[in-house]
Amino acid sequence: MDLGLTDKVVVVTGGASGIGRATVEAFTRVGARAIALDRDPEALARLAAETDGVETRELDVTSAADVDAAIDAVVERHGRIDVAVNNAGISRGLGWFHDTDESHWDAVIDVNLKGIWLCMRAELRHMYARRAGVIVNTASAAGLRGAPGVAHYVASKHGVIGLTRTAALEYAPLGIRINAIAPGTVDTAMSDSFAEARRADPFADALVRQPHPLRAAAAADEVADGILYLAGDLSTFVTGSVLSVDGGFTAQ
Repeated sequence: MDLGLTDKVVVVTGGASGIGRATVEAFTRVGARAIALDRDPEALARLAAETDGVETRELDVTSAADVDAAIDAVVERHGRIDVAVNNAGISRGLGWFHDTDESHWDAVIDVNLKGIWLCMRAELRHMYARRAGVIVNTASAAGLRGAPGVAHYVASKHGVIGLTRTAALEYAPLGIRINAIAPGTVDTAMSDSFAEARRADPFADALVRQPHPLRAAAAADEVADGILYLAGDLSTFVTGSVLSVDGGFTAQ
């Protein structure tokens, strides 16, 4: 099935691992020109060595100067950005709200929320000039529900959905589509690190900690498939939406 993504210029933040890497590989398979942006140079090097046709560049999404330079460099090289997948995200800490470390709050909000805002701002400058483009932001099922023990993460992902919906309304008259994807638990290194923290989880019985109705977790490729749908020609009347890929979690 042709998704209309052949030769499209696609940037993916957090593109060297997890959902981001699966997304870069998926775009490459359908003939897009994928550029992986990530702060981990070793992971970027592995991706470049193992995936033909992928460009890579280091990026710290919390730095406005770094974001602007990276996006400008892609446009200078390719002439445009057709699709931007803002996927970089982290989790930090697990425990009672009143025990949350301020440094954990700052780190999570800086990457997960400010980082997406900075990337969207840089991308939309170029898309606005061309009156064309698609943005997909990685939110989370935690952006649609509460999740005890990770208030900072939940706040950041609710914020991503708010940014997505607001920007979608602003840019819809220009034909620029902006959507979010909301995965549940995904089998990635970040989920593994969260599982380690759960050894002392005071909320182990919470619904969000349990396997999702369909099965325990998604594969990263399954989330990437949802991103391809939102980026391609099968979703041309979709904007301001949140696509849940959560095995039925938010249906409960």
